[in-house]
Amino acid sequence: MPPVRKQEKLLTTKKKKTVKQRVEEEVEKRKPPNARLYTLELFILSGPMTEKFAKRNPIISCTINICGDQTQENLHHTIFDAFGRFDEHMYEFPLGKGANDPKGKRYVLPGAFELHCGEPGITGTLTHMTIDSLGLKVDQAFGYWFDFGDAWWHQINVLAIDDKMPKGKYPKVVKRVGKSPPQYPDEEE
Repeated sequence: MPPVRKQEKLLTTKKKKTVKQRVEEEVEKRKPPNARLYTLELFILSGPMTEKFAKRNPIISCTINICGDQTQENLHHTIFDAFGRFDEHMYEFPLGKGANDPKGKRYVLPGAFELHCGEPGITGTLTHMTIDSLGLKVDQAFGYWFDFGDAWWHQINVLAIDDKMPKGKYPKVVKRVGKSPPQYPDEEE
């Protein structure tokens, strides 16, 4: 009888962790020991903001830490959440000389890749491209274009690339400047 009680106690202890916690622990265990940590600073360059909002918030930015083995899609979701967006739209990451280089590489959603494959600049799908695979360097800038109709343009600056990964859950926002603009101007207070 005593061994059964011991086993029951172990099962009870394991059940106390949520499924999400157990998954996060498993992901943490599987991270390669040589994963790199990128510190990216993201600025909103343009989008459908009112003049009043732009005057009150001349700089709107956030700083994000992301692992090199995470994808551009992970980065998108972090940006989406950081700015309080709720309505998904098409997006892409242009890489060239600055945020909107027409001659640069473009990483797009899978459907857009299938539709526009072979067009100049279309390089790959952002769902499969890891941050490490982009070959980023410190002080490099690239773009993030969200909602092609409203044209939210962002510039992403690579602030640091660290070879040592501190423990923690990534990607994550580590700093914010300015208030997040509403996704649509008519939502502004």
